[in-house]
Amino acid sequence: MSPKRTLANNEEENIMRYDKSCYIDGQWVTPRGDAATAVVNPATEEEIASVRLGSTVEVESAVAAAKKAFAGYSQTSINERLAVLDRVMAAYQRRAGDLARGLTAEMGAPIGLAETAQVPAGLGQLATTRAALAEFPWEYARDTTRIVHEPIGVCGLITPWNWPLLLIFAKIAPALAAGCTVVLKPSEVTPLNAILVAEILDEAEVPAGVVNMIQGHGDPIGAAIASHPDVDMVSFTGSTAAGIRVAESAAPTVKRVCQELGGKSANIVLEDADIAAVVARDLAGVFANSGQSCNASARILIPQSQLELAERTAAGAVAATRVGDPTSPITQVGPVASQAQYDKVQRMITTAIKDGARVVAGGPGRPEGLERGYFVRPTVISDVSSEMEIAQEEIFGPVVTLHPYQDTEDAIRIANDTRYGLSGMVSSSDPEKARDVARRIRTGMVHLNGAPLAMDSPFGGYRHSGNGREYHAEGLREFLETKSIFGYED
Repeated sequence: MSPKRTLANNEEENIMRYDKSCYIDGQWVTPRGDAATAVVNPATEEEIASVRLGSTVEVESAVAAAKKAFAGYSQTSINERLAVLDRVMAAYQRRAGDLARGLTAEMGAPIGLAETAQVPAGLGQLATTRAALAEFPWEYARDTTRIVHEPIGVCGLITPWNWPLLLIFAKIAPALAAGCTVVLKPSEVTPLNAILVAEILDEAEVPAGVVNMIQGHGDPIGAAIASHPDVDMVSFTGSTAAGIRVAESAAPTVKRVCQELGGKSANIVLEDADIAAVVARDLAGVFANSGQSCNASARILIPQSQLELAERTAAGAVAATRVGDPTSPITQVGPVASQAQYDKVQRMITTAIKDGARVVAGGPGRPEGLERGYFVRPTVISDVSSEMEIAQEEIFGPVVTLHPYQDTEDAIRIANDTRYGLSGMVSSSDPEKARDVARRIRTGMVHLNGAPLAMDSPFGGYRHSGNGREYHAEGLREFLETKSIFGYED
């Protein structure tokens, strides 16, 4: 079943209106309020849809539906939950083309990235969670005690816009696997993507009330979910500032809060590495998704003696980067997702220049020939020191900073000189040296010599980058309670 879609005003405007925008208890619901959000194509700055926003009335209905459904769904067998995940994966694969095109229109992801990374990432979460569910130790004995894992209950899931499929299914998949029920608040920036997700879950015949979705802003919808006494857990991905507000809202009800927050990850290029090859490789990694990845290692730390080579390499890599129409298969970098994001990135570049940093490539403004759309010039800024704002605050744009260091101890000091601790990178021709440095970086993840992210490994950070872990068994465990039954004898 799909929500009702109508053309706004007249067909020439071609703006789709989604009034039945909330999915509650297996039905599409028209919210009580009149508030709506305009969905703007970031490549054209044109409104393409209008989505009605939910209210606290819909939150109450969704939580009630999830609480009612929990009684039955929490008692389903492992095989029944495996079957649910199988049906969701099948429905997801059938809608892969719609999902990719939607991401391109809604958040500006280049179609190649959408098809080869964004869409597969959501499917990857379902597949790895299924594998974790099949092998998870649900019960085990310790002497005469039986230790049992049980679903935590009704889960509030609050997700951002930058990798919407990955991040929605990094939460929905383990919740379904654990036997929990869900109230999802997706980002208001990508509401059409969330509608497709709900359609997929409906097509997969996930039982009514097990997954519910409310469209809306963090305030009031996210706050209402986080503070609701019948919500047993909140899983949040987003900015650190928003994560703090979620935790504050949740605190009076003493519910579990799992957070994946911001990052300012360092990329240490050791002196014995192939500096040119590493810089070219890792710039492409940061520029992918227009730099809008929380784990992007956008602080590249370079030996002072090799800084000039790194700058030349970076300038050449930027010149070869194809920026433009995200519907073109050859585009590597599309627009950032919104006007607000464009304005933030421009301000941070300008401030860095005022602070004394040097622009090696790119700089303020749009790329040449792109007068419309939220396009940012891929930018490399050098001579950045730790006290500068651009070294401490998440940019979320196609911007890389180069930080010269004196020796390995200095590099480790610079890498750890941040309140964040999500990810990082180390490159060296000596694997043992790279591993040693990796162990000394205060961060939840480290990539050695360009190794890719592995979805069967825990994802999460230290300090202001959050708490808890997602992906595979560690992600599943976040949705479980642990019970000890004493005197349990066979």
